[in-house]
Amino acid sequence: MTLWTDLGGLEYQLHHTTVGVWSTRILECGDGPPLVLLHGTGGHLEAYARNLRALASRHRVVAYDFPGHGWSSTATADLQIDDYVTHLAGLLDTLGIERAHLSGESLGGWVAIRFAAAHPGRVRRLVLNTPGGTMATPAVMERIRALSQAAADDPTEERIRARLEWLMADPLSVTDELVTIRRRIYARTGFADSMRHILCLQDPEVRRRNLVTDDELAAVTAPTLVIWTSDDPSGPAKAGLDMAARIPGGRFALIEDAGHWPQWEQPEQFDRMVLDHLGGGT
Repeated sequence: MTLWTDLGGLEYQLHHTTVGVWSTRILECGDGPPLVLLHGTGGHLEAYARNLRALASRHRVVAYDFPGHGWSSTATADLQIDDYVTHLAGLLDTLGIERAHLSGESLGGWVAIRFAAAHPGRVRRLVLNTPGGTMATPAVMERIRALSQAAADDPTEERIRARLEWLMADPLSVTDELVTIRRRIYARTGFADSMRHILCLQDPEVRRRNLVTDDELAAVTAPTLVIWTSDDPSGPAKAGLDMAARIPGGRFALIEDAGHWPQWEQPEQFDRMVLDHLGGGT
């Protein structure tokens, strides 16, 4: 399928590799210390399309589709956080990466925290971008579940656009290209069932047993930047401030005029923050 206009002229490799039982779609570009990008619930690696050029100027960037997501294998059983953590460890092993920077958005941030706490020797520096894992707000969980499953069950332009617009401070940030890419993914055979397994984390009981604990935050030894936004629909900036305070060496930054995808709506500011943070050490 056609990838992004944002990647025009950028050298990259797009391929599938087997990680455990999962055929995993991966995009790699750039050279330097490895930087792995982790997307959010129901998302796919194109969430970082606007950031790859800048980040690849200093790093070997690896963006991938989570199990059950994007063009990776669809899920036939519920996926909880440890499933994603195990897959990430396997992905790094498969790619021959011993230690990497991690930048995770939403679900990706949740996975990154859990991975960094469990495998501190494998994480250089950490960026948590509107991360999940510490909140369980019923109204937000139900909204994510309803919009996501409706879009997967009937991937019309209207339903896909509604799901994406929920993420943004400015609905006009949702481009026709983004809608088209997601429609094609959501129309895959088996994807509607896969979405049900992805959305298990929006079930209150399942979510509670997967939430990040204070002990796990305290176990993160990697220097960590927590990024929140002025218009994040998932929760207030205080959630990011509290998370940064509980991580040793954690610090907080706010991006204005952005929703749940600051890397998409304010890419230059996001890229600058990330490169500055990662440039502080190897």
